[in-house]
Amino acid sequence: MKAANTAGTLMKRKNWSIESIFVSPKTKRKLEASAAALLHPMRDVLTGRQKLIGNGGHADREQRQNRDHAQELHGLKVDPDCGQKRQSPAQFRDDPGKDHGQFSAGFYGFSLDKGRNWALGGSSRASRRSAIGLTVVTRAGLATRHKKNKARRATGSNMTQSSKATSLEILACDAGWRNYHFVKLTTEDGIVGWSEFDEGFGSPGIGAAIQRLSARVIGQNVFQHERIYAELFAATRPAAGGVVAQALGAIENALLDAKAKCLGVPCYELLGGKIRDRVRVYWSHCATWRINHPSWYKPPIESLDGVKAMGREVREKNFTALKTNIFSYDDGRPTGWRPGFGSPFAPEINVDRKILRDLRMHLEAIREGAGPDVDILLDCNFNAKTEGYLKILRAIADLDMFWIEIDSFNPEALGYIRRQSPHPISSCETLLGLREFLPYFREQAMDVAIIDTPWNGVWQSMKIAAAAEAFEVNVAPHNFYGHLCSMMNAHFCAAVPNLRIMEIDVDRLSWDRELFTHEPEIHNGHLVLPDRPGWGTEPNEEALRAHPPSTSGGLLTYGRKS
Repeated sequence: MKAANTAGTLMKRKNWSIESIFVSPKTKRKLEASAAALLHPMRDVLTGRQKLIGNGGHADREQRQNRDHAQELHGLKVDPDCGQKRQSPAQFRDDPGKDHGQFSAGFYGFSLDKGRNWALGGSSRASRRSAIGLTVVTRAGLATRHKKNKARRATGSNMTQSSKATSLEILACDAGWRNYHFVKLTTEDGIVGWSEFDEGFGSPGIGAAIQRLSARVIGQNVFQHERIYAELFAATRPAAGGVVAQALGAIENALLDAKAKCLGVPCYELLGGKIRDRVRVYWSHCATWRINHPSWYKPPIESLDGVKAMGREVREKNFTALKTNIFSYDDGRPTGWRPGFGSPFAPEINVDRKILRDLRMHLEAIREGAGPDVDILLDCNFNAKTEGYLKILRAIADLDMFWIEIDSFNPEALGYIRRQSPHPISSCETLLGLREFLPYFREQAMDVAIIDTPWNGVWQSMKIAAAAEAFEVNVAPHNFYGHLCSMMNAHFCAAVPNLRIMEIDVDRLSWDRELFTHEPEIHNGHLVLPDRPGWGTEPNEEALRAHPPSTSGGLLTYGRKS
């Protein structure tokens, strides 16, 4: 007891943890005896058997007895609340100098060096000198001086993964009435990140902007996509938005694909993990592609009977929703009505009685084919002004509509329309960045906010969706591109909580299948999320070369006279 009190006195006087106390052989023997007496009740724990674990109140009583006995021997005060976090002997062995708190059932960890191995995990840290190394470890912080652990702890920088971008390329191919465009970003590990962007929807020059910005991407760590985006935004802040913003979005999406592939996970894991395994989709441009682009999408639709058949096909293929557009019928033959895009060229964009009659006739025909259980959506695009949109809404007020999609650059005008609409309003597919969405949210201008993730970048789109949630608004992705864009949007839809529905084009080019390694998998009107790393599909470069891009296409050719 005297030897034990000597050790306790030294510890208190020097504020030591009694890491090493050098004593005479006689005192050494007394200390050994005292230490052995102290350790005896806990020997089973210290040798790994942990008898006291799981014994309920009995274990608690023994713990208190051990603690009180130790305090009595050494004259030490131990915080009775210490040791709530249990640690395994292996954890203590890996870093005995760390303040582990209580492990197993004991309040102390001892390392006794005398030929007999009492140390946890069978390893002693004391040297082979005539000394006893006695280490007291408590969460209360009594052990204040410890030798440095020889095994160096991992630091944040050591734990952070890194893979630098080594090249960034632009690829394109023919897609019928437009082109498909891709970013190919390669890392030092040979990982390739892909994204798809579009220059045909009023955005010529995105590829040139991406190439100009690529110098700020090469050499950067693809894991730090937010930093790269912020740096690129800072470099382009005076001209933010438009083509530049879409270039940033395309780069961000390629970085996300590369990062996910480096980690071996689907991109939705980077977005917080998937909330849903399947995403409800609507058949977009239903009848539209077969009317406006009959040479690319078969069979062509040339009458109301074709529109009815189109609705029936949607129902028979087990889709639960479709979206169509505005058409003018002359001698029973439909023609796309797109004055907002210059076809026909009518910059005043007025909506007359004939357009209202033809629109209602078209919607009734597609409803007849689809039946009562398929939701119908109408996309008006930019093809009217406030007065014209209100006329359209009044003309179809009694029809069963899922939503009416309206594009307007004025959030107050759109809010005015929504407050008078008998149908839900969706909008905002052409907005870029959260700053552009906020006025529409504040105005409560739409029931559903449409976000173009290829334009904005999927990571930035998650921020927009979070803001929409704060304004009690659900979101839907804008998606009328190639299969890579569909998969990018699918990962967004998998992770975003406030999802309404996802757009997808079901009518495809005859060679679309060749261009991508995987197509979206759709069952009963729902897209099934893959678990492949990255976006889950990527372009087939050989097929892209087999279909070189055309020199014209997209909205730039709408209404063009030869």
